[in-house]
Amino acid sequence: MNTFKIVPLSKSFVEKVRTTMTDEFGSEVVEQLATGLGPCRVSLKPFERNVDKRLLLKHSPFEIENAYNQPGPIFIHAEDVEEYSDIYRFPPEIKVNKKSFPLSLIGYSKLQQMVLTRLVGDADVDELISEIFAENDNVEYLHARNAQACCFICKIERV
Repeated sequence: MNTFKIVPLSKSFVEKVRTTMTDEFGSEVVEQLATGLGPCRVSLKPFERNVDKRLLLKHSPFEIENAYNQPGPIFIHAEDVEEYSDIYRFPPEIKVNKKSFPLSLIGYSKLQQMVLTRLVGDADVDELISEIFAENDNVEYLHARNAQACCFICKIERV
């Protein structure tokens, strides 16, 4: 039984960014050759260093302006890519590479108040997500973030 779904950035959102080369805050988007693995916040796949072109932009994964609204840097592919589609499991290429992608999960209430934080560490992220939703009725959704860089990777919704 599916207890969660992964929500990448939508193609429609990033198409606007690619067309205008401006982020949602009015800042110029920077195109560069990938020097790190990313991942792309649309496909949720790592970049190939020194091969893939990526766009760097400022993004906020929140809908409500408040103290927990954490805009920050993210990367997307410069070229059109498909949205991550295996939404009932955490992206495997991120999951298995714990060195490049150390993960934290942050839980938020319906009112976008932070109510939980967990470092994934050596745990199975899919199992941890299911456990968090099963044990915490006040967690409406989670954000997966890089635990070292603190940058947003994707939203995880309760099913």
